[in-house]
Amino acid sequence: MPHATALPATGHRPRWWTELPLIAVVYGLYSMGRLLVRGDVSTAVDNGLAILRFEQAFHLNAEHPLNRLFTSTPSIGIPADFAYASLHYLVTPAVLVWIFRRRSAAYRAARVWLMNSTLLGLVGFTLMPTCPPRLLDASHGFVDTMAQYSAYGWWGAGASAPRGLSGMTNQYAAMPSLHVGWSLWCGILLWRHARHPLLRAAGIAYPLVTTVIVMGTANHYFLDAVAGGAVMGLGALLTRPVMRLADRVKGRLGTAFATVRTASEPVKSPIVSAGCKTSAGERIPGQRTSSADSPDAAADGAGPGRATGASANDDAPAAAR
Repeated sequence: MPHATALPATGHRPRWWTELPLIAVVYGLYSMGRLLVRGDVSTAVDNGLAILRFEQAFHLNAEHPLNRLFTSTPSIGIPADFAYASLHYLVTPAVLVWIFRRRSAAYRAARVWLMNSTLLGLVGFTLMPTCPPRLLDASHGFVDTMAQYSAYGWWGAGASAPRGLSGMTNQYAAMPSLHVGWSLWCGILLWRHARHPLLRAAGIAYPLVTTVIVMGTANHYFLDAVAGGAVMGLGALLTRPVMRLADRVKGRLGTAFATVRTASEPVKSPIVSAGCKTSAGERIPGQRTSSADSPDAAADGAGPGRATGASANDDAPAAAR
């Protein structure tokens, strides 16, 4: 994703006390929007079945064998549930902080890319509410591993949210899978900017493992994962235009504020005396006046010779005068 990860430095290091509130506000708006865009359940079920039929027609339904494996093997299913319920809350912020501290030149583009894609995912939830495989009728062959292994974790039987809070999440926001999208974002950044081979290998493994987990736990279809990757790609393409627009708006706001501030300041006179004038013959205290300019000399009709003498007298030592 060169558009989102290879941008030039902005000339100053971002400040955490401005970045943290911005990220918190965007994530809060995303969470609230995800909760408010709940579609009709029957529509969500129809969309989920349509995706499943399409995958079965093209033999893409890898969810079935993976779900059977996770259901029959607790040593795989339980860790997978823990990973699904927690990793996107831990790894995504950790990578963002790492980019902020170690690769500050790439941080702004990475942050804008993540926000673009997250908001695009919210648009997908709104336009296409989708029932995940685990909430389909049991006749379709899926088992909700989150419910099966809920006694081992903090999540409840209704969703991956903590117990008692399943009603505070939108369980029909399956298309696209932002679990996969965010893991892809993390993986690309680790691959491009990490120097240690293990971190770069983790950048490859993390999105692949996440894709297997979301299907094996019956939380997403394969096409949800594909859509998550597509959303991240579109978000990357929009990174440069969004940054240019933000800079333009910031520049105009800065100019407007500067204009208002300048207009509110009192106008100062460029003249040192601020319009004050001296009357004829008035001297500034301490100013030396030549004899030629003296009113007494003018009254006596002193000539050039007299002026020269006066000047010499002025330059003489005080004891000689």
